[in-house]
Amino acid sequence: MIGLTKKHRVLVAGCGGMSHIWVDYALSRSDTEIVGLVDLSLEAADALASRKGLSCPRFTDLREAILQTDATLVFDVTIPASHYVIGKTAMEMGCHVFAEKPLAENLAQCLDLLELSRKSGKIHAVMQNRRFDPNIRALRRLVGEETIGRLGFIGADFFIGPHFGGFRDAMDSPLLLDMAIHTFDQARYILGADPVSVYCHEFNPPGSWYAGNAMAVCIFEMSDGSVFNYRGSWCAEGASTSWESSWRITGEFGTALWDGQGEPYAEIVAEGSSADRFIRETKRVAAVPVNMALTGHQACLANMFDGLETGARPETDCSDNIHSIAMVLGAVESARSGNKVHFAEFMRNGWA
Repeated sequence: MIGLTKKHRVLVAGCGGMSHIWVDYALSRSDTEIVGLVDLSLEAADALASRKGLSCPRFTDLREAILQTDATLVFDVTIPASHYVIGKTAMEMGCHVFAEKPLAENLAQCLDLLELSRKSGKIHAVMQNRRFDPNIRALRRLVGEETIGRLGFIGADFFIGPHFGGFRDAMDSPLLLDMAIHTFDQARYILGADPVSVYCHEFNPPGSWYAGNAMAVCIFEMSDGSVFNYRGSWCAEGASTSWESSWRITGEFGTALWDGQGEPYAEIVAEGSSADRFIRETKRVAAVPVNMALTGHQACLANMFDGLETGARPETDCSDNIHSIAMVLGAVESARSGNKVHFAEFMRNGWA
């Protein structure tokens, strides 16, 4: 019956391990129906359907799937190399797109998807789950209220040694291309600023099990006048940071800290501390907790669906996320060329 048709008709493209999170969220919504599964391997699609109790049809071709199901929304949970084709096909055929990161593999493709989203009026939003965390939201509020004054520096350390195996081990720049976008997007979120320039040096240290460069140091100049310094390793054994990185933000009156797991706080110059002291006395200021009904992937997906309901662009819409993926691709280009990359020129040229 037409009256029972659900508002959001979802095709899930990519039926690997990550798709389970996306499917579980869709199944939790009373206004959403999964109308088809798409994967190059029908066995993978069948396995997902069996595990989640889905009776929808399975396809190997997205275009055919959209035509046969009247889908309105595509979940793109495929490998990065497929994101451009999936996003472009889906929007051209009248569907909104919610996708895993990255937006696409190169800037020209990213800019093309952005333009297609604008022209078609279709939402294309990217999964950036790490900004949907109550602690990073508390940190953003802490520095946004000028608790430590005008910001000058933000630093993020990311040192973890995961042994994934598979495609990451063979990538040219596994840290920058696979993981750094999370931290770069977090920095943009905390600052409320976009990149102006970047200088990056990447390398592969002794003991690395990656074919490509698994470490990088980046210096970004940001649009608010601050400097963002990223130090990361994808092959650091021992003394790991959190997956959310370890943060230090300095301002006129003090420093904000967050280890990526606990509650953030600041240390600011104490009232009445003598200006004549060699090192001034400080006091600790706790961040005000932020309560969130949903976090991580679920919160990001909820925000994407809110965009469909209200017409407002989601936080991680491609029009915003283009700046996060540009940070990644700009850093890779800087490391390749040995030069500072200026983002106005970089975006204008749409380098591939």
